[in-house]
Amino acid sequence: MDAMVAWEYALLVRRYQGQGRAFHVSFTWYGPDGSRRDITAYGDTAIAHLNRAGREGWELVSAAEDVNNVQGSTEVHRYHLKRPVG
Repeated sequence: MDAMVAWEYALLVRRYQGQGRAFHVSFTWYGPDGSRRDITAYGDTAIAHLNRAGREGWELVSAAEDVNNVQGSTEVHRYHLKRPVG
C-alpha cells in the first residue's frame, strides 16, 4: 500500500492600492504555522515571489483576484500554495 502524502499550505497575497497616480503594492506571506510576514522587500512582482516560493518547494495550487474600484483602485491577488510535509 502506498503511503499517503501529507501537505502543508501557505498563502501569498498581493495588494495593489492606488488613487490617481499614487499607488502602493505590498506582498504578505501567510505560512502553514499561522505566521504572517510582510515580504514586499523580496521583490516587486508576483512572479518574483512565486519563483522564490518555488525554490523552497512550494507549488501553486490556485489563484484568485478581487478588484474594487469604488474608492480609487484596490486589487487583491491570492496565490494558494502547497508542498509535501517533511
